[in-house]
Amino acid sequence: MSNLYDSARDGFLRGEIVWKVDGSIIKAALVRGYNYSVSHQHMSDVAGAGGTVVAETTLSSLTTSGGAADAADAVFQEVPEGAAIPHIVIFQASAVEGGDDVPASQQRLIALIDRGPGIPVLPNGQDITVRWSPGSDRIFRI
Repeated sequence: MSNLYDSARDGFLRGEIVWKVDGSIIKAALVRGYNYSVSHQHMSDVAGAGGTVVAETTLSSLTTSGGAADAADAVFQEVPEGAAIPHIVIFQASAVEGGDDVPASQQRLIALIDRGPGIPVLPNGQDITVRWSPGSDRIFRI
């Protein structure tokens, strides 16, 4: 189950978030201890709400179909052992036109995934592959 942040909905409508391969850099993060709020806007808000990013990865093969966002399965490399990770946060790490990652205070939150097969994720020091839903919602639906 994914929850879209309100600022992401606005960002898509204004063209400030671009979900395509040659657009901005979209990442996924495995996050512990986060107190989610739909009003959060940036990755710095995640840390401010108690969240700890355990691992992150850049999403590839970004596609859309019927208002649903999809990508290749996400591979988080060598995720350290520890407690279960209950959240996956999807965010735009770069400026809308691409380029290098911007500071966390400018990285736009898109969606929080906190329910579904394989969530919470239990790390064991190995790579973790997150397989996005093959259903009509894929990663999330606008």
